[in-house]
Amino acid sequence: MLARGVCRALVDHGFSPLTEYTPTPGLRVDVMALGPKGEIWVVECKSSRADFTGDAKWTGYLDWCDRYFWAVDTAFPTDLLPDGTGLILADAWGAEIVRMAPEARLSGARRAAVTRGFARAAARALLALRDPMGSGGQG
Repeated sequence: MLARGVCRALVDHGFSPLTEYTPTPGLRVDVMALGPKGEIWVVECKSSRADFTGDAKWTGYLDWCDRYFWAVDTAFPTDLLPDGTGLILADAWGAEIVRMAPEARLSGARRAAVTRGFARAAARALLALRDPMGSGGQG
């Protein structure tokens, strides 16, 4: 539900979000979004302390985005979240960027690869909505 609110807020900021995106084998981000100037943001949604402390892979996501955010609800203990990352407060209906993530721009080659992969995944997701059998799904 946090991802839905995050996606709504990102759209309001001019971004095109994609949920459960796999930028490379072994990593699956909750939300990746492509901005109007080609910027790439990753948002990891955490619903509880246990959900956060059980995530040892999050630093691997930093190599795949220009800005990295945590999205949590208002009851989450935000003092657990690492410095140098962004913070989004979210619920199922919307979200607000509370702390902007620092920018660490991707190299041109990495940006091109991520953007191509993002576009291909978005096209497959759209096809799956229209034709589950034609997208390679089990539909």
